[in-house]
Amino acid sequence: MLRRQMIFGVMALGLAACSGAPKGRIGPDGLPLPQVYRIGPDDTDDIQFRMLDSVNTLRAAAGVPAVELDPQLNAADATHARDMSIQNRPWLFGSDGSSPLERAQRVGFQGRVLGENISESYETELETLAAWMKQADTRRVVLDPAARKMGLSWFQEPAGKIWWVMTMGTGPVVQAPTFTADTFASLPPMTQ
Repeated sequence: MLRRQMIFGVMALGLAACSGAPKGRIGPDGLPLPQVYRIGPDDTDDIQFRMLDSVNTLRAAAGVPAVELDPQLNAADATHARDMSIQNRPWLFGSDGSSPLERAQRVGFQGRVLGENISESYETELETLAAWMKQADTRRVVLDPAARKMGLSWFQEPAGKIWWVMTMGTGPVVQAPTFTADTFASLPPMTQ
């Protein structure tokens, strides 16, 4: 008898613990309110490679070549994500008036910048990519057939808002040397 009471007591305690568990917040429309997506300091590689894999899956389905992460574009994107947060507006120009091309050049990117996608959200990287794929202009950046390099970074504010930046670029651009009149003046005269 004592054994049966102990079993029922443990079961009652378990049920009581379950009923007191906190529930997700419900909005006025009866739907669950969105949860804040928190990015930790050790999440960078996971997020960047999850996004890279997803982008390359979309690119393969579209019949265009894969891209690879580029550290210079990542650095340019990190700077711009923080700058958008400071400006409190998602837009392609930096507070100093810089364009995506200028930001990429500042960090030593040797390719050509093809496009930049930005977002201000509380969403995960994959939800953000899905939103970019719904819009023709941002989808074109993700699927640009000339792209070979991708940058991705973000800045998360203490309240949870995330400023996402993705830049697509080409591989290194080889430029022919430029010659000026001074170049030819410094050459020795030609003899026959």
